[in-house]
Amino acid sequence: MANVLGANQYGKAENRVVRIVRDTPRHEIHDLNVSTSLRGDFGGAHVTGDQSQVLPTDTQKNTAFAYAKLHGISSIEDYALALGTRLLDVTPAATQAQVRVEEYAWTRLGQHAFVRRGGEVRTCVVTVGRDATHVVSGLQDLVVLKSTESEFKGFLKDEFTTLAETDDRILATSIVARWRHTGTDVSWNASYDDVRDCLLSTFSTTYSRALQETLYLMGSAVLDSQRSVAEIRFSAPNKHHFLVDFSGFALEGTPHEGLTNDGEVFIAADRPYGLIETAVTRDDAPPAGDAWLAVPGFV
Repeated sequence: MANVLGANQYGKAENRVVRIVRDTPRHEIHDLNVSTSLRGDFGGAHVTGDQSQVLPTDTQKNTAFAYAKLHGISSIEDYALALGTRLLDVTPAATQAQVRVEEYAWTRLGQHAFVRRGGEVRTCVVTVGRDATHVVSGLQDLVVLKSTESEFKGFLKDEFTTLAETDDRILATSIVARWRHTGTDVSWNASYDDVRDCLLSTFSTTYSRALQETLYLMGSAVLDSQRSVAEIRFSAPNKHHFLVDFSGFALEGTPHEGLTNDGEVFIAADRPYGLIETAVTRDDAPPAGDAWLAVPGFV
């Protein structure tokens, strides 16, 4: 029996690219984590050790840094498109170049001083091919919480079910969301801001019967407002908050009167957690092709 080489790709992962724009006394900062991958006819490198068609990963790293200067970073999607196109152009055996970028936000303290901002990280996955190009924008670590207007009841039960039904609970999660665009003629920064605002406003203003329903409503709101978005996918852990049991506590001097907990004090549990993953797609969306290939953690 013969062995056959399967799907493969190679590249340079997690290049920490920091670009300072010094054109004026008021500086700008772009803080990126950039990973590149090439796919194509690289069987010789695997089967016979022939590297003649391989663009070294070190060259991919150097190109990522050079393009931060040569092309600039008006948006991470625009930068990734330019970088992916360059890598594909100089690698004849490649059929696709994928560029994954995370951008870390900084808040200005002055003309040229900044403080690293907490909160979500902006992301993109750009796949540049010979015949098609796909852009998936996104965010991760968007931590949200609502202290009421959330329930969870009517669920399936068996002999191992101990979870009590509730019609008033804390709903909290750390959202990873990625959305696929229908094309590349997009105002990337404005689109990102609009999608983020839509996700937050929908989460905060809609009643939740389950995290699944909330994610579907958030995704539907994005698709209804953004015609350039074909689909959106979520991965969201349910960050559980359990009510502390005060039934065994007694107030000092009044041993027969227990301390009450009327939905005010909770244990924030970090694990284990329920993990909800879902996709919401426009019914007339163009095919995804390889847009989601090698994007981990999504349905």
